[in-house]
Amino acid sequence: MKIQTHKMTVSIDEHSSHLEQFKAFYKQLDEEGKTIECLSRQRKEGYQLKAVNATLEHVWEQNEYYRSRLIEAGFKQPKIDNIGQLETVPLLKKDVIRGDKDKILCVDPNEIGQVHLTSGTSGKPIYTSYTLADQYIYDLLPKYLELFKESDHDVAAIALPYEFALPGLGFQRLFQFAFGTAVLSLGKGGYMAPVDKSLELMKEYQATVLTTTPSYAALLAEESEKHGVKIGEDICLKKIWLTGEGCSSTFRERLEKWWGCEVSFFYGSTECGVIGVECDKHTGYHVMEGHVKVEIINQETEEVLPYGRIGEIVVTTLLREGMPMVRYRTGDLGNMQKSTCACGITMDMLQLRGRMEHMLRIGSEDYSPFLIEHFLMEIPEVGLWYHLILDQGVLTVEAEKFKTTLSDQQLKAKIQQHMRDRLGIDCEVVIRDDIPRTFGKAIRIFN
Repeated sequence: MKIQTHKMTVSIDEHSSHLEQFKAFYKQLDEEGKTIECLSRQRKEGYQLKAVNATLEHVWEQNEYYRSRLIEAGFKQPKIDNIGQLETVPLLKKDVIRGDKDKILCVDPNEIGQVHLTSGTSGKPIYTSYTLADQYIYDLLPKYLELFKESDHDVAAIALPYEFALPGLGFQRLFQFAFGTAVLSLGKGGYMAPVDKSLELMKEYQATVLTTTPSYAALLAEESEKHGVKIGEDICLKKIWLTGEGCSSTFRERLEKWWGCEVSFFYGSTECGVIGVECDKHTGYHVMEGHVKVEIINQETEEVLPYGRIGEIVVTTLLREGMPMVRYRTGDLGNMQKSTCACGITMDMLQLRGRMEHMLRIGSEDYSPFLIEHFLMEIPEVGLWYHLILDQGVLTVEAEKFKTTLSDQQLKAKIQQHMRDRLGIDCEVVIRDDIPRTFGKAIRIFN
């Protein structure tokens, strides 16, 4: 494949880098009829050690910031002897790279094939630069055929942003290049992608897969009734992938009933790409150990925590040459466990607990919004649109009715009693019928 730019012709067929050696590893797996999903822990860690060392050597040679941080940490050469020694490598914090497009760039700017950036809702955006080989060669080397069942018989509707961030184009590349799947590039409610047209396109081309955010999946289902499109008849999905926003398992279960298909979570970021994916057992995220090495650290001491302990998720990308993320502090909270999943996948399991800045302090305890949502969604008369408002330690839940004959006062009392019984907290409740829908990330928390 050759791509013509105004500067040069980039040939990714003939491309060579520090990652070239891993083509042989994945070719060997193909010949064995295996994927990295079910390899032994020893073999996976052997691969990850080589990939981490290749990345460390690459950033040492190609990036002044990374090299200086490694030297400060006492490294004489960019190498660790076992995967446990990764904790001796300095952490990468968001503030270091926020708003700086060159800080951790590890290739000549002429080699950049794609740039994505975060929304910058919490400050200046973070730029992520990819070479074409990052996207079309190395990112596609690991196969996860136990997790992804899509094929060239499917039609995938991608209702995710194509502006700036990674999700839209990332999923499009995955479906088209890994599975040969036809793609409907719906976007997410922009000028050229109003909801009615998106639904009509899914109906016309008989979409079988939908990739979107939890809130937009709810919005599409809700709007389908207004536009006369019947879910389960006009649109018959077999799978929905949720990403871009976190949500509880009960929220997902509500979507499964509404759409009549399996719904699974996909955890990733613009900076790091794919991190974890749910299998059909829905017991947590399988860490994508071909693409990333994940650690959990204590937020204050920065020590690596053992399996089962909740802390901040730290990600090292394994197959990046343009802008590798080495021990990147994501700001997300979670814990890791060894996989004992009935699906047979041996990749470690990750449980998400939300973002640090979104935790709600009620009384003397911190509560994850996912946990509060989980119990709120247990009440069938409560709709999928709600707000959590925290003011001086008092939680107010704004909720909508959903197909119920209960009065506002009856539903209010039911919510208050349920939250008291399930979470042990008292809250104020306001029943509304005008909670605004959004085409961006759903804003549910106000404090």
